[in-house]
Amino acid sequence: MSTTFDDADFPAYTMGRAAEMIGVTPAFLRSLGAAGLLKPERSLGGHRRYSRHQLQLAGRVRQLLDEGILLAAACRIVTLEDRLAAAHRRIIELGGTLTPEDNADLPTPTHPDISTTNYYRT
Repeated sequence: MSTTFDDADFPAYTMGRAAEMIGVTPAFLRSLGAAGLLKPERSLGGHRRYSRHQLQLAGRVRQLLDEGILLAAACRIVTLEDRLAAAHRRIIELGGTLTPEDNADLPTPTHPDISTTNYYRT
């Protein structure tokens, strides 16, 4: 039996609870809204409500920020990762298959000429 709480896009979490769950401040979640990454639903009282999917995106942005990536770049990366994951889900829904090369979790090999540094002449 499926309920609305099983839906990853259901806005189940208040701002305070959402921030607590992913270890950030409410101001951080508001900044993601201002950056255009998250658009939380609003309760009848006008309070922001976040879904599990939005919290996953926010958590990923936080991870990228911790790695030193700027907020705008982190939001863009997370948006593209999310779109790629949605495209992969759609391919599978339509009966397609994904190969190991399609796995977005694996890094793309660097071109051999770029990966070798030649700081000193030999």
